Amino acid sequence: MKERLQKILSASGVCSRRGAEKLIAEGRVKVNGVVATIGESADIDSDIILVDGKSISAGGSRTYIMLNKPRGFVTTLSDEKGRRTVAELVADCGKRVYPVGRLDLDSEGLLIFTDDGEFANALMHPRFEIKKTYETLVSGDAQKALPILRSALDIDGYVIRPAIVEPIGKEGDKSLLSITIHEGRNRQVRKMCEQASLRVHRLRRVSEGPLSLGDLPLGKWRYLSENEMNELKNVIFGV
Repeated sequence: MKERLQKILSASGVCSRRGAEKLIAEGRVKVNGVVATIGESADIDSDIILVDGKSISAGGSRTYIMLNKPRGFVTTLSDEKGRRTVAELVADCGKRVYPVGRLDLDSEGLLIFTDDGEFANALMHPRFEIKKTYETLVSGDAQKALPILRSALDIDGYVIRPAIVEPIGKEGDKSLLSITIHEGRNRQVRKMCEQASLRVHRLRRVSEGPLSLGDLPLGKWRYLSENEMNELKNVIFGV
């Protein structure tokens, strides 16, 4: 069955649909030996589709893994500044997988990888509002900051939904907060804390939707279980 090339590349885990359009526009995609054009359709079962000379094949099992990302790694497959990337930490999974969403350089915790483009795009789509919970170590007046953190703050011109924020402990004179957000704007938790006059010393994502980081060691990855995948697909696709 013929489908738009953008959809095929996305579903094959090559890139997002927007990224596919860029690849096609740059002349890096060929169908049956001919350079593809934007809007073109193909049949992955019968046509030979190449991206940068590499074949995109039909079928095959998809890979879904969870990484406990350490600080000091950028969430990208390569970095022009020569910094360490999360791709290094999952290279031994044997598949070319892509991070779903981001954790900034100084943040750690749960990060999902997959080669299933359709799944990744759905998981990141704003309409599903996948909740993400962070353990955040801060200094400053945490009690005074709570009402601010729980309000509908303006983050870079976007008014976020009120977060769920609870104090969960102390480390010396610092406070440990559990912060659950719905959107996942760029550096959202850090910007929330800044508005509440708190300094962030450690930021760790411990859950995303039904997934929990649990006792996965820092810097290690594991496959998502069948139950976890079923729960995720139920949240995203309602199945």
